[in-house]
Amino acid sequence: MAKFNRARIAGAISAVKTRPDTTATTYAGAPGHARDTKSELFLLAVANMVGEQTFYEAATERDARFRTLVGEVAIQDADWLARMIGWLRTGAGMRSASVVAAAEGVMSRLCAELSGGNRQLIGAALQRADEPGELLAYWHGRFGRALPQPVKRGVADAVRRLYTERSLIKYDTGSYRFADVLELTHPAPATPRQGDLFRHAIDLRHGRDREIPESLTVLRARAELSALPAAERRALLRRADSAETLAAAGMTWESLAGWLNGPLNAPFWESIIPSMGYFALLRNLRNFDRAGVSDEVAGQVAARLTDPEQVARSRVLPMRFLAAHRAVPSLRWGHALQRALDASLANVPALPGRTLVLVDRSGSMFGPLSARSDLTSADAAAVFGAALTLRAERADLVQFGTSSAAVEIRPGEPVLKVVERFRSMGGTNTAEAVRQHYREHDRVVIVTDEQAWAGYRGEEPTRTVPERVPVYTWNLVGYRHGHGPSGSGTRHTFGGLSDAAFAMIPLIERSRTAGWPF
Repeated sequence: MAKFNRARIAGAISAVKTRPDTTATTYAGAPGHARDTKSELFLLAVANMVGEQTFYEAATERDARFRTLVGEVAIQDADWLARMIGWLRTGAGMRSASVVAAAEGVMSRLCAELSGGNRQLIGAALQRADEPGELLAYWHGRFGRALPQPVKRGVADAVRRLYTERSLIKYDTGSYRFADVLELTHPAPATPRQGDLFRHAIDLRHGRDREIPESLTVLRARAELSALPAAERRALLRRADSAETLAAAGMTWESLAGWLNGPLNAPFWESIIPSMGYFALLRNLRNFDRAGVSDEVAGQVAARLTDPEQVARSRVLPMRFLAAHRAVPSLRWGHALQRALDASLANVPALPGRTLVLVDRSGSMFGPLSARSDLTSADAAAVFGAALTLRAERADLVQFGTSSAAVEIRPGEPVLKVVERFRSMGGTNTAEAVRQHYREHDRVVIVTDEQAWAGYRGEEPTRTVPERVPVYTWNLVGYRHGHGPSGSGTRHTFGGLSDAAFAMIPLIERSRTAGWPF
């Protein structure tokens, strides 16, 4: 059996910390452990879709808890909050939670008459061109029409970074259009060309029929296409330069569909696929099959989907590849989706020694991640648990609920194949699963929402694991109270819906501090 210097592991420190003076319980009745404010906020933020119901927590209750935590941290440590919001948006891909955190944080600081750093909080959350409008809509809906200077300046900073011809084409929609944001915040353009863009956006909003400035070449190309008679448009798809022409005009597949007003057939997709973004490709694999795109084009799509650099830039969560795998009717995407999923799990370490991986399959894990998604926390747990097991030197994979059972896994087997073996298993008897399957492993990893049943004699669920052995809990939902302690020694909690948390395990086992990921 591989061994570690366990005396060194015992001195490790991780970011999520529990408070020692607590008599809390989990929602399911087990002994609970409350976290400090930053830890509770972090675990909630990395799983919070905003406005979404969870199994144990109503959307209104969950959102109110999030706002309260943000407000407290904003007053205590604005720099930490700004770093968290920036990472939350770019590293964890949580758009709505980032916008809410920025707005609530600034308002709390303004109410406390704290200046400095408020503008930066706003800017940290805004990374896509529709988000300045999102933030203003949230602010006005929650706090009224008055717009404080730090909010104006933070939004204006983002506008200068984000407003381009292509972003105008794609994101100039909703109640707060580009012109509304410009007229509320008055940003100075970064370049003369951007100044032309600002004026054109305002002309569009107010229905002014003015010529598009010559500097805006993408918009002028798009206008030329729009002027083409409807009867002549589909012929463009048969031209050798159709893909280049559409790309030069900033056409998305949605806008092209509206422009053609006709069937989304193979020529349609083959003309627009070269200019489609990564996530758009992933979402439309089923449509490509229905239209009968050629094997050559399908190969080009597969090459982009499996490119590790494109996977990393896309920030697509690993579960999205599982959703795509379930949605496609043909087999030709299977290998590409598996390779793309592997690339999205780049942070999963190859753990040495023997590892016990416990995956929570209780009823509370089967709530959807959002109202628009068929994916569940149970899906995420299965993906991450299978990936960790396949990457480890020697690992035992177990699914648990009311009872527990080993999950068969073969070396080199695809994650997507292993995930098919998981099932729903009722309650959350974490303590019994640990007791049944721990056999002198070098570490234990539990992927869960932490809402354990009261364990044997009311003990903490991992009490049967010797204190010298590290236990890592990966919380996927972010409820207030966890099933065990965290922060120092050999008990540590991580969170979120991406693979980033796994990178903390080797740090801790080298007796280094595994701090916040930002």
